[in-house]
Amino acid sequence: MTSQPAPELEPDYALSAYDYELPSDRIAQDPVTPRDSSRLLVIDSDRNLLHQHFYDLPNFLRAGDLLVFNNTKVIPARMYGQKLSGVPVEILLMEPIGLNRWLALVKPGKRLPIGSTIIFAENVKATVEGIETTTRARELQFHIPAEADLDKIIEKLGKLPLPPYVTDSHTDPERYQTIYAEISGAIAAPTAGLHFTEQLFQKLEDQGVDKAFVTLHVGIGTFRPVETEDITQHVMHNEWCEVSEETVAKIKETKARGGRVIGVGSTVARSLENSNFQAFKGKTNLMIYPGYEWRVLDGMVTNFHLPKSTLLMMMSSFLGEGGRELLMSVYQEAIAKEYRFYSFGDAMLMLR
Repeated sequence: MTSQPAPELEPDYALSAYDYELPSDRIAQDPVTPRDSSRLLVIDSDRNLLHQHFYDLPNFLRAGDLLVFNNTKVIPARMYGQKLSGVPVEILLMEPIGLNRWLALVKPGKRLPIGSTIIFAENVKATVEGIETTTRARELQFHIPAEADLDKIIEKLGKLPLPPYVTDSHTDPERYQTIYAEISGAIAAPTAGLHFTEQLFQKLEDQGVDKAFVTLHVGIGTFRPVETEDITQHVMHNEWCEVSEETVAKIKETKARGGRVIGVGSTVARSLENSNFQAFKGKTNLMIYPGYEWRVLDGMVTNFHLPKSTLLMMMSSFLGEGGRELLMSVYQEAIAKEYRFYSFGDAMLMLR
């Protein structure tokens, strides 16, 4: 019996359809100053493209609109140690999974089997007690003095984990935090929020634009590569999020009076769509791609994302029918007009 060829995927569901080439000099290594002087590419509700600056954002919002932000704070999740043999070790903390116990990505992974010991300081060690199957992350049990607090040790020994494509940055690490970062737990910043300043907040408030907050601790799920050509087969890693009763009430009030709910970043989008107008506290692995029926958001602020990423798939979905083709053409225009890409780069505003 001869095997039948696999059915051809529709482009919206094919990983290769989300690929594009980006010149390396378009990858921003440092943020602009002030934060809101970054550029802003607007796709309005009629699909017109407008080239602005982020401080122009109030021109596209109106009294009664609601901006929703992610108030997570990046922890100094990158730590450096060594094996008992002296071999250097680098870890990236992902999430706490017990008392003084963390799930972490490690380098070099092949040299850190179960039972390995990592020394970080004289009285700070960790042993590898398990390996997570999907990400190959290590379950690390930290051993610290009885009176010590592991969170404080991490604050002292760890470093903010800038993304791997930021290889030549000279910026203050605090620029990788939003000005409203409050609740520690993320291993990466919700970068759409990096563009906001206190002055811009005041201008928006004076205009009658309200704000609300969710918390989603950005983890490996946001960045984990899609490894299947059929994107519908990709499984997102769980990330912890919370949508409060107060935020849900503001969203419902905004909708009732005809205002728009604008999410600042993909993490806000996932949090709100996962909660679906209900308070929520727990983990989500919601993946959004074309065909998804959006329920909460009317607009989104976002940065420019990596090729073949789940974030590109989400943005394509948000733009509705033909969204992927539109988004990929917008990216080509952004490249041609020398926008700055990724975490420290420029922003987009998409209105439905």
